[in-house]
Amino acid sequence: MLLHIDSSADTTADSVTRQLTDTFARTWHASHGSTADCRHLDLSAAPVPPISPAYTTLGRRVEREGFVPPAKVPALIESAAEQREWELTLPYITQLLGADTLLLGVPMYNFSVPATLKAWIDRVTFPGALTDPDTGESLLRHTRVVAVMARGGGYGPGTPREHFDFQMPYLKAYFGNLGVPSENLHLVAAELTRVDVPPQLAGLEDLAAASLNQARAQLTALAAV
Repeated sequence: MLLHIDSSADTTADSVTRQLTDTFARTWHASHGSTADCRHLDLSAAPVPPISPAYTTLGRRVEREGFVPPAKVPALIESAAEQREWELTLPYITQLLGADTLLLGVPMYNFSVPATLKAWIDRVTFPGALTDPDTGESLLRHTRVVAVMARGGGYGPGTPREHFDFQMPYLKAYFGNLGVPSENLHLVAAELTRVDVPPQLAGLEDLAAASLNQARAQLTALAAV
């Protein structure tokens, strides 16, 4: 199953990440057949509610019990507020665990990931939910993650803003900590995507086009597997 998540606040006409995730999804469908299961979440159109005190209280109680699978969490719920948080959370966890490939559209906002995506991350990362309770191994160890990043400027190695990039390092750290092997984590970035907006990027159009074409080619190849 392909779990396709977009987090850009822009419409597809203005969003590079939405255009690129669409390229991946269409190629994936062509390769896997029209009946292949694909779920699409638009976090801008349907935001994930931010976690609340009831979520954190329940999470700590669960964490004290060790690795508790989702099926056993209801037995530890002590209030209506906790019940509501769990009912909000479980569907997102179930979707993630059911995915063979997770496709993320991640524009860079203020040097990091969008708040809409961070809300999803905070909710699905419930204590123990992504860990095998019998072995302690990550339940995402066989999941392929493809993160499609768009960066308005240039943040690659050797650029003046290289050290302003808290987007790619964050995604590497987050998914690595969840147990996604490095060979299953694909971070594809299109740089200089706002080359037509701020005057200071004028003259970099060819570099922007090359970066976008390279990202599109990488995603097309990944989707065909």
